[in-house]
Amino acid sequence: MSLHRDALGVLRETSRTFYIPISLLPSRLQEAVASAYLCMRAIDEIEDHPELDYAIKATLLRSLSLNLQSGTERSRVNDFSVGLDPYQDQLDEVTLRVGEWALLAPETIAPRIWDATAAMADRMAYWADCNWTIKTESDLDRYTFSVAGAVGLMLSDLWAWYDGVQTNRTQAIGFGRGLQSVNILRNHVEDRKRGVDFFPNGWKADDMHRYARRNLALADAYTQALPKGPALDFCKIPLTLAYGTLDALSSGKEKLSRSDVLALIGRVIEVAS
Repeated sequence: MSLHRDALGVLRETSRTFYIPISLLPSRLQEAVASAYLCMRAIDEIEDHPELDYAIKATLLRSLSLNLQSGTERSRVNDFSVGLDPYQDQLDEVTLRVGEWALLAPETIAPRIWDATAAMADRMAYWADCNWTIKTESDLDRYTFSVAGAVGLMLSDLWAWYDGVQTNRTQAIGFGRGLQSVNILRNHVEDRKRGVDFFPNGWKADDMHRYARRNLALADAYTQALPKGPALDFCKIPLTLAYGTLDALSSGKEKLSRSDVLALIGRVIEVAS
């Protein structure tokens, strides 16, 4: 099985939100976005690991950051996973194969993906060190930029690399922050069970809903400014699912059902075609 096909298989197993929009992208852009998503999923699985303690998480994340910063055109798969061996029985497949995902992207854009993932890993290590303590809205802004707003910026760079699409970078950050704040709302109960609370002090669900919708308004502007093409088609799907999730949570559901997700995606694809 080719690495490209295998990567899509792992992607399908790890994300119901992003597998479909990535699978619909044209060649080269698909490899680039899949590489970026899987690299970031690799470090995200460390951040969210239910058994590793915070100090180990921070150490692993900083090791991966340094590995990615050392990447060159001569790098091999194992060069990107130095430091993971002692924990290979605990880490997920998507994390252990980070070197494969790093080398999946076309050579002309791979260093940008390595840079973005390395920076995110360092920021995640900071949040692991402080046990994801979020006291104020400014703390929340910093966290949502660390793990998602910066992803919006990287996606903008991928669109520009592929076909020259230029975007508003403030709106790109809002795109990432909006999606992440919806995830925070959806996972709030589960996160608190593992001792993590991303809500600022005194915030209730309504406050986080307002925060999410404020950032999703930037995401709307970002998406509406994109020309017809793969970038627009890609962004519409997670944005539609984010709004659908907010509506579901507001009506008392814990999350969107699989059938809800497929129905929303189907509508987006139908409109795009």
